[in-house]
Amino acid sequence: MNPYAPYLGDHDPREVIAATSGRLADLIKRRGPSGLECSLAPGKWPARAIICHLADSEVAFAFRLRQALAEPHHTIQPFDQDAWAKSYPSLPAPAALEAFSSLRRWNIALLDTVSSADLSKRLTHPERGEMTFGVIIETMAGHDLNHLGQIEKIASQH
Repeated sequence: MNPYAPYLGDHDPREVIAATSGRLADLIKRRGPSGLECSLAPGKWPARAIICHLADSEVAFAFRLRQALAEPHHTIQPFDQDAWAKSYPSLPAPAALEAFSSLRRWNIALLDTVSSADLSKRLTHPERGEMTFGVIIETMAGHDLNHLGQIEKIASQH
């Protein structure tokens, strides 16, 4: 099961993936450094931490995409996002955006080489079960939309 499918809806995953860096850059510019410290609620990540999380997630997606293509019926390695987030209070949003954007361009270059047979390649996520390579792409896009929505909501409230 893809928990990010509801965020994706009818959107084309590849179009979402291609647009995310620009949307993040626009949000960072509009909010400014102080605006990135706002969150949706006490105890929730501020916008800056969400951007850091997106950069870290892109590292994980980069590895997952390549492993899934290289290995037969690959098993994805999950990661503890809260453990990774411990460094976010000291990490700057512009550096996170730069890392995200660079990795995203590299991932898009890889996705441009993927065949229809690759899209149906089977793999397993230990927490979500069996899925296809195409579902990883849909997950990336839904994950982007989820977090972009959070940052946009923060921006509209503050």
